[in-house]
Amino acid sequence: MPLSPSKIVCVGRNYREHAREMGSDVPSEPMLFLKPPSSIIRRGENIVLPTVSTHVEFEGEIGLVLGRRLRKATQAEAIAALTHVVALNDVTARDLQKTDGQWARAKGMDTFLPLGEPAAVPANLASITVVTRLNGVECQRATAADMVFDIPTLLAYISQFITLEAGDVVATGTPAGTKQLHPGDVVEVELVGLSSVSNPVVAGR
Repeated sequence: MPLSPSKIVCVGRNYREHAREMGSDVPSEPMLFLKPPSSIIRRGENIVLPTVSTHVEFEGEIGLVLGRRLRKATQAEAIAALTHVVALNDVTARDLQKTDGQWARAKGMDTFLPLGEPAAVPANLASITVVTRLNGVECQRATAADMVFDIPTLLAYISQFITLEAGDVVATGTPAGTKQLHPGDVVEVELVGLSSVSNPVVAGR
């Protein structure tokens, strides 16, 4: 089931240790931003390092896929609309994220959203485990239980401001352990037992 979302709504600083490694405070409410559908790539496709950036990092995340329209929902309604989870990589030009003052360019470039194949939602949302490996070495591991704002809270919160359509994807934030990418690297994000996506890294021109 290849995903074709109308939008990707992302959550920043949703793991305390990642906020700490970025030198940032944990937000008092979910911090939202968007990635464009044009940034999506699939398993095996190249992450292209742009020439305008000197420091691009991976961010392995738990992705949520909506099965129906969600607007101003309760947490129970939000969970009822959640049909799949998906491994995703919120690739980020870290230097541009710091200098631009907003994140559209740093996170929205072509090839900056590797998406795996969606999987059915497990019975225990809090147990979903995301693992990221760089060249086979584990760099990130966390569960949804480690999030600052849990999955029902995130979906309900987002729906108060942004109508989520069927097929839309919510990226729930990355745990600590992000690392810089270089040409020749291979980065894999796995939702253990559910979904994964692996991509080689190449230099842009």
